[in-house]
Amino acid sequence: MNSIYFISFALAFLISFIGTFLVARIAVRRKILDIPDNERRLHKHPVPTMGGLAIFGSFFLVTFTVGVLLGYLIGGNIPLKILAAIWAGGAILMIGGYLDDKYRLAPQYSVIFPILAALVVVSSGISAVSIHNPLTGGVILLSSLWSSVIVFIWILTMTFTTKVLDGMDGLTTGISAISALVLFGLSLTPEVMQPQTALLSITFAGALLGFLILNFHPARIFLGEGGSTFAGFILAILAIVSGGKIATAVLVLGIPVMDAFWVVLQRVFNRQNPFKGDRKHLHFRLLDIGLSEPQAVLLLYALSGIFGASALFLQSMGKLVLLLILLSVMAALVATVFIIYKVKRKLNE
Repeated sequence: MNSIYFISFALAFLISFIGTFLVARIAVRRKILDIPDNERRLHKHPVPTMGGLAIFGSFFLVTFTVGVLLGYLIGGNIPLKILAAIWAGGAILMIGGYLDDKYRLAPQYSVIFPILAALVVVSSGISAVSIHNPLTGGVILLSSLWSSVIVFIWILTMTFTTKVLDGMDGLTTGISAISALVLFGLSLTPEVMQPQTALLSITFAGALLGFLILNFHPARIFLGEGGSTFAGFILAILAIVSGGKIATAVLVLGIPVMDAFWVVLQRVFNRQNPFKGDRKHLHFRLLDIGLSEPQAVLLLYALSGIFGASALFLQSMGKLVLLLILLSVMAALVATVFIIYKVKRKLNE
């Protein structure tokens, strides 16, 4: 059985790597490029986008071939209904991503595609039937309506978390790959033991890492709107189907989630468009205090990996404690960055 995971990972990695070159050529021909025209775009030359197509194409081909045609090797096929919902939702995000990368859609139009993708998943029957209470150890059963609402909100939250995180070369791709690897490990623990979910997770990790080779600094291609939203979309679904392990996904993506929440809150408080990009995100602040782009990205990789790996060995109460620690780390990191930034600015005046 272990060999099927290695084969799936290797195939996804190889297809994504080769596909990235093809997508980059198509993007250049069609002039779908990210032009460095403001302070949020750190690259010096136009860079092709639409990289998410390589990841989606790789994920689709491998999950179809291995997950459906050779599913008996992992103890049964992955439910076709789940796969169809993932493929359909991903296709919707790719269409929306292409339109946004090509025509720079306004936020009120680009948000339509993630909403449609989330609705496809909810309508397929993917649900969170219960919530674990970490304080009592009990289980709260959910009605079908509340289950659908929670799944819908969760998918959109994760989708937009990876979207707003996509501000540096390889940042979203790498952290999403770490998350997928953690969910892969979680799926194989004795408490969960879901080989089908493990296969989806390791395949997604392979597709992401195959793309990361050309996406890490200095990036030769970007994820684009489709890729940045597809990453969170898949991670959200994997967290649900792997036994509702939403807490684990939150811990891996904890700092990006809290950073996104804090930035959006600031924008709303200042009566600004909450979806309009700026340099208030933590990864940009790390640049302001003197870190290079690769250093900032690797620091955030390390934090995500540490919290994600720790979550594999903890039960509900332990994860709650770890989440509180994560909040403290985030607060300390933001405070440290703010103080260093203020000191540096005073010295430069």
